[in-house]
Amino acid sequence: MSSKVTINYGSAYRLLHPMHTVLVSCIGKVGKPNIVTVAWAMPTSQKPPLIAISLAPERHSHSLIEASGEFIVNIPSIEMLQAVIACGTFSGRSFDKFKKANLTPIPGKRVKAPAILECLAHIECTVEDKFQTGDHTLFVGKIVETYADNGIFADSYDLKRVHMVYHGGGNNFCTLDSKCYKP
Repeated sequence: MSSKVTINYGSAYRLLHPMHTVLVSCIGKVGKPNIVTVAWAMPTSQKPPLIAISLAPERHSHSLIEASGEFIVNIPSIEMLQAVIACGTFSGRSFDKFKKANLTPIPGKRVKAPAILECLAHIECTVEDKFQTGDHTLFVGKIVETYADNGIFADSYDLKRVHMVYHGGGNNFCTLDSKCYKP
């Protein structure tokens, strides 16, 4: 039997890592679009289809999503790791993250925010609700459109073909290179 050690409460959320890492694109009512790297994203309902992202209020994307009431969750691959890091490091107040990260904006299908061409898949959302949760805001998005690169998704990802980014905490990132099991 192994012994257990106490984990500092401030680091307890990292016990849930690695977390699927996404790039959230958004745009305010006017102005340039922005991208923010998010590891705190999750589905919250199937009927209606809802997902949530958690953002600190001081993030530039927070104010853009509040103003526009929409966002796109873009699914990057590990090949995009430098762009993922750049979008989480630089502020959209000072930089055009599409240019800084060498990413290509493409028009959203149902929202004004652009999707990111280089990403594997896209989930367009309108803000259904928002909640203040301590030092973050939880934006609940109603899914209004979804699309993915041809051949990578048929009810689930083809994990032999795609290598999504997972945040391990701090500056640690990984992929799901281990074996996957089906019951």
